[in-house]
Amino acid sequence: MSSRPSKSALRFGQVVIGPPGSVDISELVTLDDVMDSLKLGPNGGLIYCMEYLEANLDWLEAKLQHHQDCYVLFDCPGQVELYTHHNSVKNIFAQLSKWNFRLSAVHLVDSHYCADPAKFLSVLCTSLSTMLHVELPHVNVLSKIDLIEQYGKLAFNLDFYTEVLDLSYLVEHLSSDPFFKKFHHLNKKLAEVIQDYSLVSFVPLDVQDKESMMQVLRTVDKANGYCFGDLEERNLQAMMSAAVGADFKFSTALGVQERYVDANEKTVEDEVMDL
Repeated sequence: MSSRPSKSALRFGQVVIGPPGSVDISELVTLDDVMDSLKLGPNGGLIYCMEYLEANLDWLEAKLQHHQDCYVLFDCPGQVELYTHHNSVKNIFAQLSKWNFRLSAVHLVDSHYCADPAKFLSVLCTSLSTMLHVELPHVNVLSKIDLIEQYGKLAFNLDFYTEVLDLSYLVEHLSSDPFFKKFHHLNKKLAEVIQDYSLVSFVPLDVQDKESMMQVLRTVDKANGYCFGDLEERNLQAMMSAAVGADFKFSTALGVQERYVDANEKTVEDEVMDL
């Protein structure tokens, strides 16, 4: 989760608001202590920690008072139930909004899921469920895009996965697998639900590519309204960047796709010229 504006990070569970050491949520509750004292596993412990933080929001408010002019990053646990079924995190975000934080949710998804149609369909369902439950402006990020071909060739072009195009092709591809063939009707209905809402898309991210990082940052700033903020110069620069890169999702996806296609693979034009 992010909220513009010096950069800070709030980590839940093993929790820190950075710069390192500025705020430590272990002063309030720690996952290890909860697991030891209440004999809970990591999942139950994380849920208890979120409920405990929700019950002590005055502590969080006092800590955040010292970071009013910061861009705060809330680094949340990866347990999906916290965002798809449980309400404590959602209630915490709602209270942060009442404290005038401009929030947006940033959901990181490993790009290797694209190489497995079943896992990608599962990721789409999780992303959609989270978007509907958390009720915040939402940015889905396809991370580690530079490693995407280490897990095998993609069945479709990269923009199919970033823009979440016609999922009927994905369902048919799944049906070619004997194991998933018997689940064809279920997969078809899941794909229809995702397409009917038409909410899920992804921004590709390569952390070694500065432009890729900036595109993600601009997307988040637009989602939480930072680029329409109070400082005139900052606002103008952000709006110009947004205007120039209005179609960045599509162009970035194509750029990454061209970068990682097989260098030995000939283009159609080359083949025609050979003929």
